[in-house]
Amino acid sequence: MKIIACIGIALVALEHLYFLYFEMFAWTTIGKKTFRSMPEHLFEPTRAMAANQGLYNGFLAAGLMWSLLISDALWQMRVASFFLSCIAVAGVYGGLTVSKKIAYVQALPALVTLVVLLWSFFG
Repeated sequence: MKIIACIGIALVALEHLYFLYFEMFAWTTIGKKTFRSMPEHLFEPTRAMAANQGLYNGFLAAGLMWSLLISDALWQMRVASFFLSCIAVAGVYGGLTVSKKIAYVQALPALVTLVVLLWSFFG
């Protein structure tokens, strides 16, 4: 089960690296395709805001990748749990305030991975 948790952590980290990429570097192209309900004329003026969001997603990915490098199992679980929880909370908030799709794309993978991680550690 621990291997599955590590794979889940890596996948969530890769997902957030993708968010970093499109929010920081492809907001006016991929962003338009992703957030179709947002008026097209707003993408250029919100480019800096999106880049800031992308940077935060990069920090979340970095935290998850760091957790995979920690040799102490308890410390690794705690660090991964913290970052997965942050992602889940942000995903739930985004799902409630922006689009339900965010809850499925962001919160659900983090929550599933968190459950698998905790199960592998305590179960």
